Amino acid sequence: MTAFADLTAAAMTAGFADRSLSPVEVTRAVLDRIDACEPVLNAMWTVDHDVALEAARASEDRWRRGDPLTVNGVSLDGVPITVKENIATRGVAMPLGTAVSDMTPRTEDAPPAARMREAGAVFLGRTTMPDFGMLSSGLSSFHRLARNPWNTAMNPGGSSAGAGAAGAAGYGPLHLGTDIGGSIRLPAAWCGLVGLKPSLGRVPIDPPFMGRAAGPMTRTVTDAAMAMAVLSRPDGRDHMSLPPATIDWMNLDRDLKGLRVGLLMDAGCGMAVDPQVSAAVTAAAALFEQAGAVIRPIDPWMTPDLLQGLDDFWRTRAGLDVLALAPEQRARILPLVREWAESGLGRSGEDVWRSYGATVEIRRRTTQAMADLDLILSPISPNVSFPADWAYPADNDVTRAMQHIGFTAPFNIGEQPAISVPCGHDRNGVPIGLQIAGRRFDDLGVLRAARAWERIAPPARPWPVVTG
Repeated sequence: MTAFADLTAAAMTAGFADRSLSPVEVTRAVLDRIDACEPVLNAMWTVDHDVALEAARASEDRWRRGDPLTVNGVSLDGVPITVKENIATRGVAMPLGTAVSDMTPRTEDAPPAARMREAGAVFLGRTTMPDFGMLSSGLSSFHRLARNPWNTAMNPGGSSAGAGAAGAAGYGPLHLGTDIGGSIRLPAAWCGLVGLKPSLGRVPIDPPFMGRAAGPMTRTVTDAAMAMAVLSRPDGRDHMSLPPATIDWMNLDRDLKGLRVGLLMDAGCGMAVDPQVSAAVTAAAALFEQAGAVIRPIDPWMTPDLLQGLDDFWRTRAGLDVLALAPEQRARILPLVREWAESGLGRSGEDVWRSYGATVEIRRRTTQAMADLDLILSPISPNVSFPADWAYPADNDVTRAMQHIGFTAPFNIGEQPAISVPCGHDRNGVPIGLQIAGRRFDDLGVLRAARAWERIAPPARPWPVVTG
């Protein structure tokens, strides 16, 4: 029998409805799992046992009365969730993974947390991230080193590092992450999860920024869709959010027959694709084709100069954030992060404008690449797993900090939805991710394709068991 902590959100709410499960017993089981695994994984910054159990008891009472909270036809009432620490929750500080952050408790929930709380989800606590979210790693100057449950010598990825580790280890079924260049999809890939970066503005977020999205990290596509039914509700604090739309998020049944699918195996920039990744993604594409999709290899639209322009633009933004800190605060930031950020300072206005121009060109080219396609398949990242204590996959080299995001970042800047689904494992036993990207605003189409992949994918390996 599946342990309570490993149940999907769909299974939990079905059990709550027929009274074979209770939110309290499920929450206790998940808290026990967290307590057992945290000495090894370090995925959580806070774990709120009393708050979680109080919310679970309130949910149990609603289910007992036959009046659970429901949003867009979906109930997450009583489902345990974690929230990445850069998504504000009221009464809790937001350290942003760094030793220099303001530790004043926040006065209100950010939009994704607010929607989940309104839906009756049980907040277990906050997951960890690297300094300012500037790494695809679990390395932080504030937290203990986060590790990958599939192989604890290896990195869970980032910046939603704790969320990825928590999902793979069974810290409940739903985990909220954020993604500005791959920060949901990268850890989802290396932790074997489903990780959706929605279209920009589909999930309101505060503060909004070019390319920045919040989304779910789950073990199944159905659970991701359930989360989107809640997360996609409007919030006026996000001035970049999309108009409210009526989307039947749970209408996931659609076959792949006739879909025009581009296969992108070369990002055109960054690291070379590892043969283990190539083999896994090519095999997945063959299964799509067998299921009736029309697969067409496509050429890359990114270039080394475009990726460098994006990197430079982000460095300048981060450098200004670091420059605003007192000298003694700057000294406490991870040295690699500080070096990367400060390398963006001192540039001329002309150079910064050229970097911004690269982001505009990336958006144009990404939209154009999808003009006559329904979907694009690609690796999530060109590399396989890397050591837990590395900041960057590219040989831990700060000068190559963004060399692994050539497949993911274009869909942030272009604003298209993109999802990571597992498609294999590397020689270290760490998962490999397949990216499925769609046209702007077609979040449901991407989820449907991911659900179709679940039906045709090879049998999954058992989830890892972590012991302290």
